[in-house]
Amino acid sequence: MTSPEFVSLKVAVLTVSDTRTLETDRSGELIIERLKAMGHAVAARCIVVDTIESVRAAVSRWIEDEHVDVVISTGGTGVTRRDITPDAIAPLGTKHIPGFGELFRMLSYAEIGTSTIQSRADAWLCDTTFVFVLPGSTGAVRLAMDKILVDQLDVRHRPCNFVELLPRIKG
Repeated sequence: MTSPEFVSLKVAVLTVSDTRTLETDRSGELIIERLKAMGHAVAARCIVVDTIESVRAAVSRWIEDEHVDVVISTGGTGVTRRDITPDAIAPLGTKHIPGFGELFRMLSYAEIGTSTIQSRADAWLCDTTFVFVLPGSTGAVRLAMDKILVDQLDVRHRPCNFVELLPRIKG
């Protein structure tokens, strides 16, 4: 059996922060570097402040954009008052993907121990767009990209991956 041809996805990258700029956004830049190294295209990038309205508006815009297959956000996944990213995105979800957050925390435990319980990393299918919510630290982004998304965003990964589902989801 031959392996399928690589499929380049169009990915939007969102950084949720009151303090980051394009020049200082190391986590957003790391996502972009990893995506490009994988062979995917960056369809859009923006930084928004930590408010439910701003996060939801950016992600909603990309969910409606037929030129965006995946949204990856970084920041706002903790438990403080300003950490609202999962809360902003959850109502947009049509199918929750709890295994992403579970796997992220399991892998993170090996690096930071029990502190991983403070992360609310998560994922949803929002209509026909996959949305992944990562913590803001570069270590967390590196872990999610290198240990989870590099495989799940590659149609050649076996036994299954998110990319091979897109034609049926979008169909």
